[in-house]
Amino acid sequence: MTTKSVAELLFENVKLQDVTVKGWVRTFRANRFIALNDGSTINNIQCVVDFENFEEALLKRVTTGAAIEVTGELVESQGKGQSVEIQVKSIEVHGDSDPEAYPIQPKKHSFEFLREHAHLRTRTNTFSAVMRLRSSLSFAIHKYFNDNGFYYMHTPIITGSDAEGAGEMFRVTGLDPKNPPLTEDGEVDYKEDFFGKETNLTVSGQLEAETYAMSLGKVYTFGPTFRAENSNTSRHLAEFWMIEPEVAFMDLAGNMDLAEDFMKSVLSYVLEHNKEDLEFLDKRLQDEEKKLPQAQRSPMNLIDKIKFVVDNNFMRVSYTEAIEILRNSKPNKKKKFNYIIEEWGADLQSEHERFLVEKHFKCPVILFDYPANIKAFYMRLNEDGKTVRAMDILFPGIGEMVGGSQREERLDVLKEKMAALDIPEEELWWYLDLRKYGTAVHSGFGLGFERLVMFATGMSNIRDVIPYPRTPQNAEF
Repeated sequence: MTTKSVAELLFENVKLQDVTVKGWVRTFRANRFIALNDGSTINNIQCVVDFENFEEALLKRVTTGAAIEVTGELVESQGKGQSVEIQVKSIEVHGDSDPEAYPIQPKKHSFEFLREHAHLRTRTNTFSAVMRLRSSLSFAIHKYFNDNGFYYMHTPIITGSDAEGAGEMFRVTGLDPKNPPLTEDGEVDYKEDFFGKETNLTVSGQLEAETYAMSLGKVYTFGPTFRAENSNTSRHLAEFWMIEPEVAFMDLAGNMDLAEDFMKSVLSYVLEHNKEDLEFLDKRLQDEEKKLPQAQRSPMNLIDKIKFVVDNNFMRVSYTEAIEILRNSKPNKKKKFNYIIEEWGADLQSEHERFLVEKHFKCPVILFDYPANIKAFYMRLNEDGKTVRAMDILFPGIGEMVGGSQREERLDVLKEKMAALDIPEEELWWYLDLRKYGTAVHSGFGLGFERLVMFATGMSNIRDVIPYPRTPQNAEF
């Protein structure tokens, strides 16, 4: 007899026959109705037990959280809520679960409580739905790039360079922390370290991806990145995943086309393949928002928000034009913004980005040509000498989703920019080599995967969209 998943039994028109299914007990009511879930779907399958035909000692082991195997006849359901159910002929308990000690009881738990039990939280509907969506998005990303002729590359996790110039990096060392070797000046002598130099966990694979784009044409990375920013907000993690495509012979306009098509494609994929999980998360979000004051509620529900991105053309607006719109907006004039826009050159905050998307243009927005002094050294300087060919994609409810640019391909300009920021040439000699040997226009962008998962699931805290969040003072599990 073939073992079937719950999803197969509920949705694939399996013939009414004897079946075997394995999973974890959600509830066991009236010594008769087992709600069984195996993670393949948000839905449980009901297993109906004729308790008079089973030993009492066995049925007492069928508790919430227990792992069991059920064999029985798949029949049309007599009750509401499911199309089929299993008339149980045999039960095997693979793993007992103490009902008094099991943390994930059949009741509502706070997300904070569930973070403390992250190893078990995917046994709840919310987190199983979130993680299935995370998996689907991950597959959709790889599928998109594969279908469009990109090569997947694994960039180094241990690096000697700081791509963003932020300096908030985790050091990697094999030196004795209590007695490290010192130079004559009393500094730690990293020449004695494992790699012979100071190394860190990477904050981005972009620079290395650029090198491969300049020989393979179109590449992308999708891997872990790390930032030692001591921030405990709902938007920050110390360990997160980044998607970073890089394309040779592509300018900023092509970069914007690629990013828009990519975002629409991966979100379309989950609309098509994760319908029931999205509907559950949509309802969850609507129920949560009912508790908020009207002014704090989202103008769109979750599925509408995703369709808003998929169905609308992204508006392309220069930073300069956006600043004028914001300066003359009612929230700015009436000082409703937390950060008042007064002059050109201001770094936009999430509230400004969301105003442009949700109130002014009413569609996703791509801002481009930012001031050079608020963007990274590797972005191509425009002819005005003040702005760079950078672009950010802004989404409803979240603000910036994607950040990218046309890269600076001119050796002399790149050297000047590095000198102005005190970035040593010898540290990035290989990066400069790209500009010496066959340089060409090239572009790319970065997307924080967890931010995309937040958008697609409606979760408000980034710690709830990654299996085991790493944050300041927390590396549990």
